[in-house]
Amino acid sequence: MKKNQVYIAAIATLLFSLPCGLQAQTPHPPARLPNILFCIADDASYPFMSAYGCQWVHTPGFDEVARNGILFNNAYTPNAKCAPSRSCILTGRNSWQLEAAANHVAYLPAKFITYAEALDSGRYFVGYTGKGWAPGDAGTVNGKKREPAGKPYNRIRTVPPTRQISPIDYAANFRAFMKEKPRGQPFCFWFGGFEPHRPYAFRSGIEKGGKSVTAIDKVPPFWPDNDTIRADMLDYAFELEYFDKQLVKALQILKESGELDNTIIVVTADNGMPFPRAKGQEYEYSNHIPLAVMWKNGIQHPGRIVDDFVSFIDLAPTFLEVAGVDPGRTGMQPITGKSLTDIFYSSREGTVNPQRDHVLIGKERHDVGRPHDEGYPIRGIIAKGFLYLHNFKTDRWPAGNPETGYLNVDGSPTKTQVIQSRKTPDTRKYWEWSLGKRQPDELYRLQSDRSCLNDLSANPEYRHILDTLRTQLFTELKAQQDPRMYGRGDIFDQYPYANPDVRNFYEKYSRGEKVRAGWVNPTDFDTLPEFLPARMKNRASGQ
Repeated sequence: MKKNQVYIAAIATLLFSLPCGLQAQTPHPPARLPNILFCIADDASYPFMSAYGCQWVHTPGFDEVARNGILFNNAYTPNAKCAPSRSCILTGRNSWQLEAAANHVAYLPAKFITYAEALDSGRYFVGYTGKGWAPGDAGTVNGKKREPAGKPYNRIRTVPPTRQISPIDYAANFRAFMKEKPRGQPFCFWFGGFEPHRPYAFRSGIEKGGKSVTAIDKVPPFWPDNDTIRADMLDYAFELEYFDKQLVKALQILKESGELDNTIIVVTADNGMPFPRAKGQEYEYSNHIPLAVMWKNGIQHPGRIVDDFVSFIDLAPTFLEVAGVDPGRTGMQPITGKSLTDIFYSSREGTVNPQRDHVLIGKERHDVGRPHDEGYPIRGIIAKGFLYLHNFKTDRWPAGNPETGYLNVDGSPTKTQVIQSRKTPDTRKYWEWSLGKRQPDELYRLQSDRSCLNDLSANPEYRHILDTLRTQLFTELKAQQDPRMYGRGDIFDQYPYANPDVRNFYEKYSRGEKVRAGWVNPTDFDTLPEFLPARMKNRASGQ
């Protein structure tokens, strides 16, 4: 009875706080607190799920969740890199509000308690499988390793279709978690696939997935269109489909356990696909991610497609609200995101809440390879049909320095071809779009330029729009106490890497010291001799 009272109180609070004009419906509170199953792929861009109409990626699991719940057209991560993106999900705060956790391979400060930790206080049974919050160091709690996403369940292994796919049997570990769950206790589980993170088995999409390069209707125009890059895209599709097959198994486990109807199922990805000008940057292919949510006992009028702009920082307050947990009483830092229950309980399609009309994005330091462990700070806003970006340090290389291999872009056949495109005037544009330096301001009209190639920032016709968006962006960032707005942004470069092997990577590499294997692809240097000091050039060519 006490749990039901808490849940009813949470629903009442929501209804009284709904913005004027919303036609929300009051759901009947379920007899039990809802379970939470959060499913996150590793590096997948919108719209590459078949529910969005993509013909060369087949995702029946994601499609089932969308068909029986809500498919979101405008979901974004605030930061398009694994660790900071996951920090935003877990805390409900933007990355520039997370101190050291704004960076990649970072420390997660103890004061940033996560929603999983808040729920794991006797009310919910909490765990995860695969990739939780990573890569980085979350420290310890009472002498034990801190687990921001819950207790790990990774013991059960399988034989994956390629050696590059994780051997962790996600679904089997979820089943083990369900068997350990005390009877009658709600659960909160994080299913973190490692796919489609690189590396891939080259041509696995063709040779194991039975796909054809002709199935891809269009290659993003910022890459060359050839069979090598199409094969690379199909390898990405093959791994994404593997994640989805595990999702299908997890849904079946919920059906067998009788928990499907009372479980909020969220399926998404942490950031964009691991290709140039996508993951690690701040464009549409970087931050725009797939999102579907299913909750049979809670979502009204399932099967809706919603156009509201939602952010990853909205997930934590959603989970806490439906669980009847006040984050202020858990020790969590103030949450910036807004619960999605106004959308869950509405009958509308398209625009549900007119106030959800924009999102903020940005980044600090990703990966390694710049002098003095510097990052590439960006802030941006997506609103009014435009993407506006402000680049703070335009003297730096946005994807990492060329002499260390552009290490904010994962090694791949596509990356190699983009680098090689610099050789000739006709193809140099591919290198410039993905790896070249940038101007302080960028502005793109997304409806006609989703690839973000036609920069309108210098066009006088769009000056008013640029100024309006920049003012809105900086005003909101100031309200969120972003250090960049107060002349303290360099603090992000001063936070050390959690992995000591990559601290001062640039300086170690330039001195010829041994550095961690795997960070540099020597073939990436072959077309850029003018950038390389003699010592680096010799090492890159194996001399």
